[in-house]
Amino acid sequence: MLHGFAPRGGWRPPSRLARQRAARLPLRTVTLLAILLALRPAAAWADDGFRPLFDGKTLQGWEGNLKLFRVEDGAIVGGNLKERIAHNEFLCTTQEFEDFELRLECKLVGEGANAGIQFRSRRIPNHHEVIGYQADMGAGWWGKLYDESRRRRVLAGPADEEALRQRLRPDDWNEYLIRCQGPRIQLWLNGVQTVDYTEPQDDIPRRGIIGLQIHGGPPSEAWYRNVRIRELKPAP
Repeated sequence: MLHGFAPRGGWRPPSRLARQRAARLPLRTVTLLAILLALRPAAAWADDGFRPLFDGKTLQGWEGNLKLFRVEDGAIVGGNLKERIAHNEFLCTTQEFEDFELRLECKLVGEGANAGIQFRSRRIPNHHEVIGYQADMGAGWWGKLYDESRRRRVLAGPADEEALRQRLRPDDWNEYLIRCQGPRIQLWLNGVQTVDYTEPQDDIPRRGIIGLQIHGGPPSEAWYRNVRIRELKPAP
């Protein structure tokens, strides 16, 4: 028999127990949904084939100048706020990648801060610089595709600067999505596509390391977290 209902003799008001159960049900449902939503990101990454390149605790799988790169609060931090950065520095993966989607969050701290994410790149022997594509970061540079130490120019940038401006968080975390497949390179920043570029030169390498930059200049920091990658099949 359901509490609050009589099989015979007409309708009776719901009992106290029935009212208590009805009141508790939404709370249990909300709690369960909250737990499922909290667990969803990690499960979604696994289901989508993404894997972390940074474990949030160590620099295992990365190499570079550890005087300028450190791990803090679950993020990779390049640079410092105490003294001038002498020149560009890069923390690079020890593994190379060709066709992939790379997701990460990044932010800049300090006046005039500038940085970027290298990909399909390589180190220049006996030098602090790297050569290759860069998803740029910094005032006037966010969302642009730059060719570091090679053609030394912007290859492509946002077609709609206003759309990007509305989504950009200059003093907070921003999410980059970098997609490379064959000669095509696409960039998204906070969900806004800023670049859809097809490399016209066949002699430009399509494989290389991923690097996190802190640009030479005034005291500043570049923060990176939730760095994860999904490798793709070669373009047909």
